[in-house]
Amino acid sequence: MRGAVDGGIFPGAVLLVSQNRQIAWHRAYGVTDLETTRRATPATYFDLASLTKALATAPAVLKLISHGAFGLESRLADAYPDFAHTDKSAITVKHLLYHTSGLPDWKPYYRSLADLPPAERKAGLVACLAREPLVHRIGEKCRYSDLGFMILQLLVECHARQGLDRFVSESLYRPLGVRELFFAPIDAPRPKWDVAATEKCPWRNRVLSGEVHDENAYVMGGVAGQSGLFGTAAAVHQLLTALVDMSAGLAEDQLLPAELLQQAFARCPVCRRGLGFDCPDRSGSSSGSRFSPESVGHLGFTGTSFWVDLQRRIVVILLTNRIHPSRTNEAIKPFRPLLHDTIMSALLD
Repeated sequence: MRGAVDGGIFPGAVLLVSQNRQIAWHRAYGVTDLETTRRATPATYFDLASLTKALATAPAVLKLISHGAFGLESRLADAYPDFAHTDKSAITVKHLLYHTSGLPDWKPYYRSLADLPPAERKAGLVACLAREPLVHRIGEKCRYSDLGFMILQLLVECHARQGLDRFVSESLYRPLGVRELFFAPIDAPRPKWDVAATEKCPWRNRVLSGEVHDENAYVMGGVAGQSGLFGTAAAVHQLLTALVDMSAGLAEDQLLPAELLQQAFARCPVCRRGLGFDCPDRSGSSSGSRFSPESVGHLGFTGTSFWVDLQRRIVVILLTNRIHPSRTNEAIKPFRPLLHDTIMSALLD
């Protein structure tokens, strides 16, 4: 980790490793901001980027399913009628969670949405998503898609009748005592918190600190289904441990059904993903080569990741600001599997 900082893989990071719920390693490295040279600490918050999908949006969807609001097989035509007369009407909730909806991976909607008044942007986003052409047939293959999780946010907020941020906080984080995971709405007072800086954004023309890096999430107010969550490594660990306990039926407070979480953690028959979670490839995985096939994880564009070996009860959380000051730094790609293999060798050998 120190070599990674010295080698410019990332300016700062926090690494947390646990086995059988016992934390074996929790240390910080480097700096959170190259300009101020503020040191990273285990309490540093990071922009979790796409970890939002697995740690907020997917659990929120599963919570609503457990309440009977809709099901995994519910079609968009029924669950969110704005898509009823589009080529997306037959997409199911399961397709969206598995990334098999046929939607493209990403689109720069922020460029047009930024021209709308904030109160009109949700309707503008729905219009963008409704007319977006599919890139392959529904259910045909897996294509990782931010757009699918934008739709899942709309679905959550329609049925929960409140924002995704408030719903996931009130229904999951708060009952579990997870206090250091939250969204940062751009119109809310900026708290004084130790947060790692991300990119010098060419669109906003400033170094981002405490505001979401994802442009589409930013233009929607900082709360989005694909990105927007901030948190510490300890909070990510607390939530992951609770989800794993619930999946095994061992939780004191069973907020989500064990059977539903087991299905979420299981690999899709037609792709390598779970419901909102990633699963390790047989080769070339960012998790390295030592995680068991019964593992789940997720990566975030800002340089964040987690991997959970469900069989061995091993959790590895790596939070970095690798895009500070530029997203062109991709040196973390070969580093992640090397780090995970080193950790697993130390724990297993």
